[in-house]
Amino acid sequence: MVSISLEELHLYHKIDREIFSRLVIHFMRDPAESLLVMALWLWLEEKGYPNIIMRMIGLPDPIVNALADEAVRCLKCLESTNFRILQNGGGLPLTARILQTQISLHIFNQHRFTAISGIKIFLNNVCARVFADILEAVLAGSSSQTGTNQPIVVPGFPHPMFGAVNVMTQPMDYDFPTEELWGWRAIGEVSEDDRTMFLTFSRGFPVSEAEVRELFTGMFGNCVESVYMGNGTSNNDQPLYARMVLNSVVTVDRILDGMHISKFRINGKHIWARKYERRE
Repeated sequence: MVSISLEELHLYHKIDREIFSRLVIHFMRDPAESLLVMALWLWLEEKGYPNIIMRMIGLPDPIVNALADEAVRCLKCLESTNFRILQNGGGLPLTARILQTQISLHIFNQHRFTAISGIKIFLNNVCARVFADILEAVLAGSSSQTGTNQPIVVPGFPHPMFGAVNVMTQPMDYDFPTEELWGWRAIGEVSEDDRTMFLTFSRGFPVSEAEVRELFTGMFGNCVESVYMGNGTSNNDQPLYARMVLNSVVTVDRILDGMHISKFRINGKHIWARKYERRE
């Protein structure tokens, strides 16, 4: 099994560490928010906006700080269902200028759940590991537990949307299997909940599991992994809802197309689809 030491990982992410240090030490930005900003930038690089972080090296402090502010706008867009934030083009003018390409908040609206799951993966697979020592220094004297092999408590986590983050300091010769760091595209990295839709049906118009599969595979290809039909209020009642697990979180965004709820029709019956949210 191929592995990489923490020291080598720090060298590989040298530029990322420099920018994160500027955010939390020089600008004194919130550590939890800064972790999410870095994870968002790393996700953007993976999605085809290369070298966004590298381009910040050498930029004046006010510009880097303003870029972080635009990243926070993107995070708020992901967290919000109020689409007024997209008015006036939902522009990210400074980010677009640095990247020399068009980019706006509409990207985060259209690819909301793909972005959320990707940011969560970069947050835990990369940021929590390569920034642990910086966080330990910044949070020293707080309620965080410090020391090798001890988790660092980052105020603001668990996050209501991005969940928990496991930040632990490790010795510099600690080895990480490389597939844990860069194998994030594997479906196993995205939780089943992240790939699940909640479907509702109209009373008096019973919908079968076969119709659910026919509808969504017909429109979006071979995307349905499993369907769990809900129970009626009695043995004779039709199911009024279902959970549909998809093979990719990308398909969740394709189905919703930037909306909170999407409406479909099959055999004269309506089906409403929204993102599944687990109720504890």
